[in-house]
Amino acid sequence: MKKRFIVLHVIILIASQIQSFAQPSNHSMLRLIKDEGFKRSQVMETVSWLSDIYGPRMTGSPAIEDAKEWAIQQLRLWGITNVHEERFAFGKGWSLERFHAHMIEPQVMPIIGYPKSWTNSTNGTVVADVVRVDIKSLEDIKQYQGTLRDKVVLPQSSREVKMLEGELVLRMDSGVLAQARQQSNRQTALIPQETKEQSLEAIVEQFYLDEGVVAVLDRGGNGTTVAGGPIGTGLMWPTQRVDGGTIFVGSIGSRDLNATSLVPAVTIAVEHYNRMIRILERDLPVRIEINLQTNFHDENELLNAFNIIGEIPGTDLSHEVVILGAHFDSTHAATGATDNAAGVAAMMEALRILRYVGAQPRRTIRIALWGGEEQGLLGSRAYVRKHLVDPTTMALKPDYEKLSAYYNLDNGAGRIRGIWLQGNMAVGQIFEPWIQVLSDLGVSTLGIRSPGGTDHLSFDEVGLPGFQFMQDRLEYNSRTHHSNMDFFDRLQHEDLKQMAVVTALFAYNTAMLDQRLPRKKFFRHSETHPLGDD
Repeated sequence: MKKRFIVLHVIILIASQIQSFAQPSNHSMLRLIKDEGFKRSQVMETVSWLSDIYGPRMTGSPAIEDAKEWAIQQLRLWGITNVHEERFAFGKGWSLERFHAHMIEPQVMPIIGYPKSWTNSTNGTVVADVVRVDIKSLEDIKQYQGTLRDKVVLPQSSREVKMLEGELVLRMDSGVLAQARQQSNRQTALIPQETKEQSLEAIVEQFYLDEGVVAVLDRGGNGTTVAGGPIGTGLMWPTQRVDGGTIFVGSIGSRDLNATSLVPAVTIAVEHYNRMIRILERDLPVRIEINLQTNFHDENELLNAFNIIGEIPGTDLSHEVVILGAHFDSTHAATGATDNAAGVAAMMEALRILRYVGAQPRRTIRIALWGGEEQGLLGSRAYVRKHLVDPTTMALKPDYEKLSAYYNLDNGAGRIRGIWLQGNMAVGQIFEPWIQVLSDLGVSTLGIRSPGGTDHLSFDEVGLPGFQFMQDRLEYNSRTHHSNMDFFDRLQHEDLKQMAVVTALFAYNTAMLDQRLPRKKFFRHSETHPLGDD
């Protein structure tokens, strides 16, 4: 009997604590936010400037510096205060000046392709024979010595191009959303490449350079992706990437200030690559004309990277902060519309909405637009290290206790369907009434998974409440992510407006709570007591 009394007392105590957090949403403010966000939205104008005019926004490039100046001016125009940049070290920047390639024998064919980032230039426009090179070991190198000067190399075999089938566009249906509520991450071990393989790759690249190879053309990976969810579940986004001229381009060089030159490298359409392989297999010559010009930008005294910060000041709890964030940079192969001008525009629009409806949040609402995300969350980690905590020593900064929550957008241009709890189960009962009032906008789900791979992780990994919104992926994985098809045309207007309205409400509600959001138990590496709240 005594044990039952104690259990009941604990349940009542926990319920009372949650009740102090879970204040009902301010319905009049919600109506104002919806009215401004849907009837007078500026989100598409913002994303067009960021992508059409200033894309791509490679960290360390002149284009992203121009984009920064525009974004800062726009935020100030909307009345956002304390708008400024915070610079951090990045290394050598890179930008593309021009590129073209044609097969000119046995027939003329314009080649669909895109240079790899941080690649070097050709010596102007060059006409060269194409050869297939198959190097799988150090022994294989010997047979090509003295044979590759002034040649263009194809280092891979042809790849089967499968007919497009299955889900290529993902809007989350009731079944997928049900899995999101119930299914935690499946932990999978990352298997690093062997040092031997890494050494062989470096040796081959140096071999090509020493031999005088003109350029290396590849046809990308195997055309599939498993990003986005546990393997074998409905949470796994489309597993087939679209070929047909869509190029998923990677990087080859290094931003290290002491990096050496490499042979110019280009990823081309698999269909064009395969054609040249088939011609060569008939012992017929293939010749191409190629011109690739790139620029490298050395780190200067201002440093090559930045974050953009701005605020709506709080009132009685203004010393505490709610942050809305998205990465400002992009990869280089298109204009970075879905990755991540869409997230940036939605977060900027959320602050504009709150400013224009006259919101007076108790806590300061801050926007943070990150640089260097594509190279490993560099901007958000620089911010955490500068303002919140040194992750190497876990030495806390004064602002660590002042952060209530960080909310992130970085999954394309699909509407928000809920939010991932990131293992912080206590916030679920706080978020529940917020998503209920947004049910008419398709927001319905508290997902129990802990996704990674983007900037909320910089906060979550040091014990702070960092969250990624759950979005319809649309064509993000199958077509636009890190590809040459990431343009304004792939955006969905109504979805972007909804993204801005939902994030504005989450920011406002978090700012109006009596207490900060609860934190997960988090242990310092060198101590046994918890850092942060239960």
